[in-house]
Amino acid sequence: MSKVETFRRLHHGRTPDRPLVLPGPWDAASARALEEAGFPALATPSAGVAASLGYEDGATPADEMFAAVARIVRAVDVPVSADIEDGYGLAPKELVERLLEAGAVGCNLEDSTGGVLQDPHEHADRLAQVRYAAGDSLFVNARIDTFIRGVADPERAIERAALYVAAGADCIYPIGAPTSVLPLLRSGIEGPVNVFATVGEGPSPTELGELGATRVTFGPGLQRRATAALREITAELK
Repeated sequence: MSKVETFRRLHHGRTPDRPLVLPGPWDAASARALEEAGFPALATPSAGVAASLGYEDGATPADEMFAAVARIVRAVDVPVSADIEDGYGLAPKELVERLLEAGAVGCNLEDSTGGVLQDPHEHADRLAQVRYAAGDSLFVNARIDTFIRGVADPERAIERAALYVAAGADCIYPIGAPTSVLPLLRSGIEGPVNVFATVGEGPSPTELGELGATRVTFGPGLQRRATAALREITAELK
């Protein structure tokens, strides 16, 4: 079985108390540590990778992001999905080629650019082009940014989700959705749902699964916790 087939299967047949937990490595060393901890797959966070490369979130050049993903993929044997923000303005065919060249089995694609929500129909068209170019070789996680862009009505997220699923998205990621609306989103969205969790705070992955999460990711949370731990360690060196 290929890595992408393994990754896709990990999203299906899950019980509410056992969502797929995908921690986010930011470099090769963190990826190895997470693999050794027993996680069956990993999902890179763009903000965490950006910090490791010395960039602000959203400012990483495409070449450096794909190179970082490739280093992470080379370091582990488990499937790795890549957060590639809004796709860096690349044409769908080139975007798919670069993801496959890096060895990624999947990707996150956001539906906002520069803090502005994209037209959902236009974004759905782009997702359809990505799906056509990729065939079954990539697992596409369509991130919905309505909640983090000030649109609190869950119906708007559900409407976008329907368009994205119809376009071929494998999973829907309503980032920033309040936990109170997760059951509504779960009932209104077809297929797997990705939910963001805060490391060490808020509901646990199991609790999020019971609210409707199929898979749980942490964004740059692990990288930021590791950096905070390093600051504490350096205090002992003075």
